[in-house]
Amino acid sequence: MSKRAIIFIDGNNWYHSLRALGLRNLEQLHYGKISQKLAGPARSWVATRYYIGQVNQAEVPAQYAAQRRFLARLVATDPRISHHLGRLESRIINNELADMFLAKLNDLPVRIDIGVYRELIALATKHRSVTVKVEKAVDVQIAVDMVTMVLRDAYDVAYLLSADGDLTPAVREVRATGRKVFIATPNSASQLAQSATALIRPTRLWFDGCWQ
Repeated sequence: MSKRAIIFIDGNNWYHSLRALGLRNLEQLHYGKISQKLAGPARSWVATRYYIGQVNQAEVPAQYAAQRRFLARLVATDPRISHHLGRLESRIINNELADMFLAKLNDLPVRIDIGVYRELIALATKHRSVTVKVEKAVDVQIAVDMVTMVLRDAYDVAYLLSADGDLTPAVREVRATGRKVFIATPNSASQLAQSATALIRPTRLWFDGCWQ
């Protein structure tokens, strides 16, 4: 009897790793083909679970609509594919680059036009604090699902598409049950890799045949 394989995708982490790899038009990736390629002929692909922070519709309606279209196409690809939503929270952080820029302006070795100087000071001051979106609850969902599903004997092999070291404890727990966990990411994932069965480092050529 072939081993049952489930693919767990850390959507945001996976997306940015593929962008860094140089892939574009990522919405055209076919996750059924990717899942089947990972599982290979020796294993039975039973499910793919895609986790992502949900865009706030009231704050960025266009981005929300784009995300909904992507998720709709994703689950329409194959009935074994599902998506699971965390949340995005706004957080104000200090912009270190603006602080460095202000320090340089206050210590210029040459004189510049006073009007230009004041405009640069005002611009840097304006951006000393920036608002960023932080994904919440996604890695917790992945970790909980990986562990609870293996305890329910839902799979024999897991493929985790992420380089997030925060998922290391979950990988170790799954491995402790005797199951295999493969990490797949183009990025460095040394902490996860040490706890996993093996690390898969897909290249751009690996994705040939994995598009819509």
